[in-house]
Amino acid sequence: MSHTDTVLGAPAERLEGRQKVTGAARYAAEYPLPGRAHAWPVPAAVARGRVAGVDSSAARALPGVLAVLTPGDAPRLAEPEDATLAVLQDPRVPHRGWCVALVVAETLETARDAARLVRVRYDSEPYEVELTEGHPRAYEPEEANAGLPGRVEYGDPEGAFAAAETRVDVAYRVPPLHNHPMEPHTTTAHWDDDRLTVYTSSQGGTTARSVLAQMFELPEDKVTVVCEHVGGGFGSKGTPRPDLVLAAMAALRAARPVTLAYPRRCLPTVVGHRAPTLHRLRLGAGPDGRLTALVHEVTTHTSQVKEFVEQAAAPARVMYATPNLRTVHQVVALDVPSPSWMRAPGESPGMYALESAVDELAEALDMDPIQLRIRNEPEHEPGTGKPFSSRHLVQCLRDGARRFGWDERDPRPRARREGPWLLGTGVAAATYPASAVPATATARALPDGTFAVRTNATDIGTGARTVLAQIAADTLGTALDRVRIEIGHSDLPPAWVAGGSTGTASWGWAVHDACADLASRLAAHEGPLPADGLDAHADTAGRADAEVPYARHAFGAHFAEVAVDTVTGETRVRRLLGVFAAGHILNSRTARSQFTGAMIMGLGMALTEGSTMDPAFGDFTERDLASYHVPANADVPAVEAHWIDEDDTHLNPMGSKGIGEIGIVGTAAAIGNAVHHATGVRCRELPLTPDRILAALGAAR
Repeated sequence: MSHTDTVLGAPAERLEGRQKVTGAARYAAEYPLPGRAHAWPVPAAVARGRVAGVDSSAARALPGVLAVLTPGDAPRLAEPEDATLAVLQDPRVPHRGWCVALVVAETLETARDAARLVRVRYDSEPYEVELTEGHPRAYEPEEANAGLPGRVEYGDPEGAFAAAETRVDVAYRVPPLHNHPMEPHTTTAHWDDDRLTVYTSSQGGTTARSVLAQMFELPEDKVTVVCEHVGGGFGSKGTPRPDLVLAAMAALRAARPVTLAYPRRCLPTVVGHRAPTLHRLRLGAGPDGRLTALVHEVTTHTSQVKEFVEQAAAPARVMYATPNLRTVHQVVALDVPSPSWMRAPGESPGMYALESAVDELAEALDMDPIQLRIRNEPEHEPGTGKPFSSRHLVQCLRDGARRFGWDERDPRPRARREGPWLLGTGVAAATYPASAVPATATARALPDGTFAVRTNATDIGTGARTVLAQIAADTLGTALDRVRIEIGHSDLPPAWVAGGSTGTASWGWAVHDACADLASRLAAHEGPLPADGLDAHADTAGRADAEVPYARHAFGAHFAEVAVDTVTGETRVRRLLGVFAAGHILNSRTARSQFTGAMIMGLGMALTEGSTMDPAFGDFTERDLASYHVPANADVPAVEAHWIDEDDTHLNPMGSKGIGEIGIVGTAAAIGNAVHHATGVRCRELPLTPDRILAALGAAR
């Protein structure tokens, strides 16, 4: 392979591809440690209360059962910062599905069967699980997630809206959504005296090691965390989950290696979910389409365990110029499982509501929705006044319109029909923050002409391993096949989690700097290399996390064509097209995969995915892939992803922005807007299932 093949942006194949297709790549449940046992959780059968007693005698009598851990006898742990990890530490039950016992047995089947024999008595308490408009216990938090202010307001939004010539006042609803990665949350734990080793499915091994060391009161150098291959996460593995702690507790009690693979039906209750969001949007505009007022109010739920506030009003602070704005969050603490991160948290539901409302405003103004967005393009970030490091949203809209054939569109709803099918097209904008966090890396030049690059990054299926090798090869001026990249092990130089679209931007910065330093040392070195090679180290602390005077975001434009069956209410997406401005694209092959995969996830959000909280049972009704419908191959149309390669010098040495999440942000809104264009009716609650479409069509007749 020549050096030209390693230039950033080249479509290099995944370095671990052969390992994965041959089964050589090991995931968390696939480490065959001698004497390994298996664990199975017992979920709480009440929505709120306390464990009054546990009868595990029948379970313990089953041949092959090694231990049953209960709140009364489980190992005592230090109190964690994340209260969702305080499992089996006390008898409280904060929500249905909370772990109240754990069975350890010789085989997975025995552990499962024994868990069913555990009898738990409860002192039940009244509970509340429904998020409603105007809830009396709703409060306004000081901060939403990611340290964002709960409220941002300037000008006179109420007065400006009342005075606007054209007004839109609409409410949108996004249901709870679930991550459901292919590999469930799994940990294999092993104790060797006072040394703990875990193989876990996590988006961040460095964080997992810190949490285990703190909770088990161990020095960090006594804990090893391996997550070399991870079968997806979509945010749910961004922070440690109960499987990590429970497996370590079980291995300690059984004095054997133990694997805990959380059953899929339990995942919605223990690994987080996208919290439901209720949106009210008020847009006011003059006759020229310029926004005079923008108000985005969001209500969401959190658990009684910890506060988690989906930052769904935050994107409105970025998108459009207006002299009068209010964005505010409200949250209600209910007896529900703790919500958590899910792909593009905040931006995904927030931009669905905002971009749908903008489409409604375009209709009220009788203006092309692309032109309306361009008309309101800001010079600076509206919420902060900072200049953008780069913002090519207008170029994305125009390039996407050209590729999609937008100019051929008849703007009138219900203008195209094929028998019982109504056809329509829609557009939506997208944004996601671009940032980096500190990371460390080392690079070593070896006498045989190869290079070893090490950092505790995590590849959750994005191709990060390959892109980091490309960054190293490009910086060193060598061929890709001469670089060996080591990631996914806590003994490697520490690095942040694979989340928030910060992974490659952060790890790549450290890899770039280590390799740049190594290249300088090699240039100054005379004679042959030492037998153990020549080393360089980089730590981006103080730079990656430094305050910057710029607003840094990725942007994109989504286009969708749909067909809606007027007889059945079925919606079929025929085309999806996205154009993105996300800095310098580091690998065109893996980037296109990321963009299209996220767009397909957005298709699921729009049409098939949704969860409901059963008020009588106090749990999610859709708890597995039989009832929670992710898109299948037959649901996925022609999907195109394109990009504008930006030259943004205010990001990192590679000029890259995260791309894992921008692809989902605008897809649902583009599809919803296309459904309205096809049918002339607006459905404001996701997903757009046939029953809702038929009801809307019937009401419009």
